[in-house]
Amino acid sequence: MTNHRTALILFAVALAMAVIAATITTLKNVNTRVAINETPPGAMGLATPHPPLDRAPGVPIEMAR
Repeated sequence: MTNHRTALILFAVALAMAVIAATITTLKNVNTRVAINETPPGAMGLATPHPPLDRAPGVPIEMAR
C-alpha cells in the first residue's frame, strides 16, 4: 500500500511542477498591449468594393497572344 501512496505523491508533485512551469511560461509570453477604440491612421472603417470585371460571370478569360 505504501508503494501506491509514494507513487501517487510523486505523481502529484510532478504534476504540480508541470502546472507551475506552464503557468510561468504562459504569463511570460502574454502580450500585454491594451486595446483602444481609435482607428489607426489610413483606415476608413469599411472595405472598398472590388472594381467591376471586364467580362460577364461565366465567360472564360481570353488569353492574350
